[in-house]
Amino acid sequence: MFTGIVEELGTVEWLDGSRLRLRAGSVLADAEMGASIAVNGCCLTVVAFDVGDGSASSGWWEADMSGETLARTCLGDLVPGQVVNLERPVRLADRLGGHLVQGHVDAVGTILSTPPDLQVSAPPEVMRYLVVKGSVTVDGVSLTVVDVLPDSFTVAVIPHTAAVTTLGHKPPDSRVNLEIDVIAKYTERLLEPHLHAARQQESTSQQESPGQQGSPRQQESPGSANVAPTPEGE
Repeated sequence: MFTGIVEELGTVEWLDGSRLRLRAGSVLADAEMGASIAVNGCCLTVVAFDVGDGSASSGWWEADMSGETLARTCLGDLVPGQVVNLERPVRLADRLGGHLVQGHVDAVGTILSTPPDLQVSAPPEVMRYLVVKGSVTVDGVSLTVVDVLPDSFTVAVIPHTAAVTTLGHKPPDSRVNLEIDVIAKYTERLLEPHLHAARQQESTSQQESPGQQGSPRQQESPGSANVAPTPEGE
């Protein structure tokens, strides 16, 4: 579990098929085999590393990416020399500076306009969960939604965030990893059976409601239709 607060910018050394090597510094301070590190918001497992001399980007680490990771994220787009956002998992004693981030990318979006007013296009399966003032993760950065548009959303990116993350380096049309707030997904999952039952009950009620399409005579009191009219003059 992560928080969306980037610790440092790493640099891609090489990408060979599904094996990725990154230069890094501070995130390797307590690294061990099998540890997790988020790369542009995607949780990857350390399979090899060297901490170097402790200075910035003097160390390196490697991770293997599955077919699902390459298909669901834009990590396959990485090229040598490109910078990436890095974050270690949150500890129970740490402050939750952003929001709960799983490191499980939901979809890939495209930057339409750059910071400070960052606008990102997103597919429907992401847009349905976004709300104004809600949380969203863009390339591993925890951000607050400013506006929800038909097929995109906007977030405000302060100069500090732009400077210490990839968001200040990516031009328009760049692809970014998106993760929606997991609480929204769990809420929908829990409520769906109840919403489905309510929809079925409403549909049944409409089908079984008494017919109200008859003529006015059909709605008169019993026997009124059999009363002969009184002749004029009587």
